[in-house]
Amino acid sequence: MLKVEFVFLSMQEPLISILIPFKNTETYLPDCLDSILDQSYRNWELLIVDDSSTDKSYSIVETYAQNDFRIKLLKNNGDGIIDALKFGLSQSKGAYITRMDSDDLMTSDKLEVLLNNLLLNGRKHLAVGMVKYFSEEGISDGYERYEKWLNELTLKGDNYFEIYKECVIPSPCWMIHREDLMECDAFKPNRYPEDYDLTFRFYKHHIKCIPCDKVLHHWRDYPTRTSRTHEHYAQNYFLDIKLHYFLELDYDNERTLTVWGAGFKGKRVAKMLKKRNVPFIWICNNPKKIGKHIYDIELNSFKYLSELKNPQSIVTVANESSQDRIKTYFSIQNMHPMIDYFFFC
Repeated sequence: MLKVEFVFLSMQEPLISILIPFKNTETYLPDCLDSILDQSYRNWELLIVDDSSTDKSYSIVETYAQNDFRIKLLKNNGDGIIDALKFGLSQSKGAYITRMDSDDLMTSDKLEVLLNNLLLNGRKHLAVGMVKYFSEEGISDGYERYEKWLNELTLKGDNYFEIYKECVIPSPCWMIHREDLMECDAFKPNRYPEDYDLTFRFYKHHIKCIPCDKVLHHWRDYPTRTSRTHEHYAQNYFLDIKLHYFLELDYDNERTLTVWGAGFKGKRVAKMLKKRNVPFIWICNNPKKIGKHIYDIELNSFKYLSELKNPQSIVTVANESSQDRIKTYFSIQNMHPMIDYFFFC
């Protein structure tokens, strides 16, 4: 139900800018906007950007904006989420910036907790929170595992520790100082998935994640959700970003690079490395593939590793038991994650 807000704000409280791109989410927008209006922290502005909606989404937000001066409804002056985020940010005035998705829900203390964590820790920090998936159709095992993994990282503030596996910062559940976001190039790079790319730039600029033990965001899942349906969130885009930042930030070209695995991801990584003229040794445990050539590159058995001195490894093996054996091997070799080896899945 629409709420008319009469808000009296203290000039002492810093302004938080909330950025929301939206497109055809009329079913979920009222609940999302109500969760923002219910925030315990009151000094916020919402820059909500319509990305060419064809349903009633715009009129729904327009009604809310007419009843609360903090809600600023904009129309995307470009196309897509990145352009919408750029435009929203350009119109914002807050000292602190956060994102939100138009189909999700905030807990009532979300802004308060994130802001307090930033105020306690100062610049060069990123406030994050735990997330909880919900869906009318039920949550799949994959999303449950992702939620559990993500929250375990957030609990300790160790989000970057497994950054090459999946996006370790939930796109609608972070807050940062405006100056730090600008130093990380904000939403300027036109690379999708935009949330994963921004996460890597937080990592690149040494923005520390603040541990958090509270669920602050309820993440809605449904079949037509953008991350499920849009090509920009397909697996090949994730691999492109992973390899791009690995070569820029963590690759040591004085060490022999190995690629483990010859499934879809392994082949994709091998093809991209070859295209970039980056030399590597390809390792595979499939006896049907060992000794054969893919992309004119020979696949070697696991035993070949004993001939390599101090290699650096990309692991694309998805099977969990195989991953455990690989981790055991690295441990015996006194090799360390994020230095000597990197799991890409």
